Amino acid sequence: MAQHSNAMLTRSASHADSWYTGNRQKLDAELSKNLAAVESSDGFAPPVSGCKAIIAPHAGYSYSGPAAAWAYKSIDTAGIKRVFILGPSHHVYLDGCALSSCAEYTTPLGNLPIDRDTVAKLSETELFSAMDLQTDEDEHSIEMHLPYVRKVFEGKDISIIPILVGAINKEKEELYGKTLAPYLAAADTICVVSSDFCHWGTRFQYTHYYTQAPPAQVVRLSRSNSSSSDLSKYPIHASIRALDHEAMELLTMPPSTASLAHHDFAEYLRRTKNTICGRHPIGVLMGALTALEREGRHPTLKWVKYEQSSQCLNINDSSVSYASGFVTF
Repeated sequence: MAQHSNAMLTRSASHADSWYTGNRQKLDAELSKNLAAVESSDGFAPPVSGCKAIIAPHAGYSYSGPAAAWAYKSIDTAGIKRVFILGPSHHVYLDGCALSSCAEYTTPLGNLPIDRDTVAKLSETELFSAMDLQTDEDEHSIEMHLPYVRKVFEGKDISIIPILVGAINKEKEELYGKTLAPYLAAADTICVVSSDFCHWGTRFQYTHYYTQAPPAQVVRLSRSNSSSSDLSKYPIHASIRALDHEAMELLTMPPSTASLAHHDFAEYLRRTKNTICGRHPIGVLMGALTALEREGRHPTLKWVKYEQSSQCLNINDSSVSYASGFVTF
């Protein structure tokens, strides 16, 4: 990681033409199609007035692009000038959070300027390190949100504050959340939280399995204890869905509060070890909402879409889960 620098760099769209198309027209059409496919329902009529944050996945668009659209369709873009993007660090160890050293980020749909004034103010807290350009461009968790941000704020003058979130404990999640809370409270600001949900399979070294709908016995599946007859009674993909929905229900507000949701989510992760890669960005969001709750706000968090990349039926299968939700307060 680098020290803070005044050098004004431009981050390239380093995952274009691999994780998503780099062709402007094709990408615009793909995102338009995904957003158009989002359906209203009882209790969900996007855009959501007062939407202050979203949680959305960051896999390749052929996998998670349709699910992410449900979160982005929730955003009411009126009056928004500043977008925080919190993404987990996949490639570097970081016991804290890091800010971008760049002046702007490139996307095939147009560039996104960094709010350097806000970055400078956050840097003054001495809580944040700075990403070097290599770290910035290697990481996909923030980049995968940039085309969607540029698309939904098409023609609008906005700036972004990307924050790379490390493997921090709950107390640090609360500290960073409290630091970001005043920014999130501003009427012109929204926050994007980047996270996939369960990464299941031997290639992820995670084979948690409920033998029936929970509460139920938990086993770690292996080739020696995963007969097809047992798995046919309660399929692996159903177990994964139940596992992910435990987390989603704990984070749903109401009935929970932000402080209780943060506590229960941390305990859930300790108990299940679920491979939710954006668990720490989610924790920082919960920390911010807890701080706002103490000031008299009443946060709500509602989930609007859940998908799996494939349906696991046996120990040789693997999948990644995607959940999209929105926050108001």
